[in-house]
Parts: sequence; structure tokens; C-alpha cells
Amino acid sequence: MYAVIKTGGKQYKVAGGDLIKIEKITGDEGSEVVFNEVLALGETIGSPLVSGASVKGQVVKQAKDKKVIIFKKKRRHNYRRKNGHRQEITLVKITDIVGKTASKPKVAKASASEAAGE
Repeated sequence: MYAVIKTGGKQYKVAGGDLIKIEKITGDEGSEVVFNEVLALGETIGSPLVSGASVKGQVVKQAKDKKVIIFKKKRRHNYRRKNGHRQEITLVKITDIVGKTASKPKVAKASASEAAGE
């Protein structure tokens, strides 16, 4: 089963056992974190959230992402600016997805006589 969660202004599709890299959230390594903003759970799509659903995870590591270089230049004006940025991230291992999932609608199979058009 999978879920779509929202955190840090972004959406992530997660399943049990996944390791995701998200923007920094509070919590020490090894602590449990709960995501309550679940947008979809399996085939159930919330409007805007799925009621009663949550995703539990465990903080694996607090770190910084790789450096992104920002370079600005204007031709023929002797203007060059170089800047770098390292975003703080949190690695989270998804441990559990909690919530009711609606069963798939059952489609009645047509019998052979109905299929033949009798």
C-alpha cells in the first residue's frame, strides 16, 4: 500500500520501508515522526485530505544536501556573482501507514449468455 503525503510544501509518494529525503523537520536521530497531511491512501483520494489517515516514520539522519551553485552574469557589463547553497534535509524511513483504505469496487462479470447478446 502507498500513500501521498505533504510536508515542507512538497508531496511525496511513500510506501512502507521507503527512505525519503525531505526538508528539515525537528527531531533527533531515532525519534518517531508522524505525517498527518495524507492526500491519498492507496486508491482513496482525499478532498483535500484523507480523514483518519497518517504515516509514521523514523528520523534516520539530519544532514545537508549537496551544494547547488548559483551563478549570475550579464554580458559586457563586468558583472559576475557566484553563490552556493546547501539545503538542510532530514532522512526519514517510513515505518507504518495507518488508515482505512476503501476496497476496490467490485465489477459484476457478465455471464456467457449476456455477453452473446441473448
